[in-house]
Amino acid sequence: MYPYVLNRIVEVVFLPPLFPVLWIAIGLILAHAWPRLGHAVAWAGVALAVALMTPFSVGTLLATLETAPVFDPTQPGDARAIVILGGGRRAYAPDFGGETVNRLTLERLRYGAHLAKLTGLPVLVSGGVATEENTAEAQLMELALAQDFDVAARWVEDQSVNTGENAKFSAVMLKREGIEHIVLVTHAAHMSRAQAYFEAAGLKVTPAPTGFLGGPGPDDGLLAWLPTQNTAYAGWYALHEWAGLLQQRLSLFNASRVGR
Repeated sequence: MYPYVLNRIVEVVFLPPLFPVLWIAIGLILAHAWPRLGHAVAWAGVALAVALMTPFSVGTLLATLETAPVFDPTQPGDARAIVILGGGRRAYAPDFGGETVNRLTLERLRYGAHLAKLTGLPVLVSGGVATEENTAEAQLMELALAQDFDVAARWVEDQSVNTGENAKFSAVMLKREGIEHIVLVTHAAHMSRAQAYFEAAGLKVTPAPTGFLGGPGPDDGLLAWLPTQNTAYAGWYALHEWAGLLQQRLSLFNASRVGR
């Protein structure tokens, strides 16, 4: 679990809301000895914070991520399974008697269940190692899928802790039953990274993105250009995915060099 904890610490430091604040703090410290440089760094932090919660700049970031087309459930091709990726849990959910899936996972489950009913394809849920404190995320997904959407998961992959392991462990389970082509359900901004991992694991992937954070919104005139709490979250998610893509490409590049 130590790599997971380290990754979480890196995310907190290098993603909003803390990252722009660090720029501002560093700039104010530098300003005591180098006023011009310090003020420039501090104002750069302010500009970065505003950019990461403003619809235009956040929408530009998301447009480069949310590129997979909407899935047509009437054209599943030769896909033989639907894979739904976990997006996190709510550890404190007294209203549900303990733990449950978070809203990201719930959005993915809702769409995955919708597709399962339309296509008749069996479902694999993937995510999260069980600990003494927490139930495996995939087990929570299996429960929510059955109770809330009346869909039974055929496979439960509950050993993975990241997208790369989602792909690796899911591929083992599916290939054991001769399944080589899947419909992959995750958020649109996460799809590029997830699809690359599953294809690297030897599966053919038909993307089924959901939970689009970008795209056209309501025409509110000036209000559409102002920072909001929703775009602040979308800005964090976009940077999170870009950081994940960078890490993925570096790991795949290093793996290819080792394999030479």
